[in-house]
Amino acid sequence: MKTNSRVPRSKRNPARPERPLKALNRFVENDLIRRVSFREYRDRVRNVYDGPQGALLATASMLSLHVPLGERLLRERRFDLRGAKSLLDVGSGAGQIVKHLLKYADRDAEITAVDLSSEMLRRARQRLHSHRPRYISADLTQMPFPDASFDCVTCGYVLEHVPDPRTGLAELARVMAPRARMLLLTTEDSFGGAWTSRLWRCRTYNRRELYETSLELGLVWKKELWFSTMHKVFRAGGICVEIEKRA
Repeated sequence: MKTNSRVPRSKRNPARPERPLKALNRFVENDLIRRVSFREYRDRVRNVYDGPQGALLATASMLSLHVPLGERLLRERRFDLRGAKSLLDVGSGAGQIVKHLLKYADRDAEITAVDLSSEMLRRARQRLHSHRPRYISADLTQMPFPDASFDCVTCGYVLEHVPDPRTGLAELARVMAPRARMLLLTTEDSFGGAWTSRLWRCRTYNRRELYETSLELGLVWKKELWFSTMHKVFRAGGICVEIEKRA
């Protein structure tokens, strides 16, 4: 696959003035992650996903179209799972992405699902009706795997539950083998992202800053992905990129 060298639009024009809605976005965005210790924040997030809100996650993902649109990325091979033999899904939740991995990954590929909430993993097992994945309750910032364990990683809407992206990205890079690829989806600092933040008590990320942090850690953005043409035109749907770890 050829590397897409196109730099994110915000990277090409770093001096552009702040959009008028930025102040509103900051007002709407939940700031819990900045007000309490990471340990306390992590415990509160676990409680959210262990409870009724987490029980509705699969339904919410379907209603927001994240499930069918995310599946399209894999079905159309815009993120191609073929050839990957050890897959890690981080922040598996109710198994939304794992369900896609079961359908589109090679039949002999090993699939590992990780989530901070053991209750979410229980729900994933019930939904998927598959003994193929192994389910492990673990923190994104301290995963119980040796270095270079996986040749493919999917990380859907979990990095925003880490105060500093460097901490999460560094751990993801550690468990990725050289030339391993990652599908990263995370909440952007847009108006829609601010409301997502308020609902799920997460933070948002600036596309340019996340790009630069990834690069510093040896994680190269191969290409930006969009759920649909409409999402691309309106810069909606959050940050969705294919990343490769440098050899």
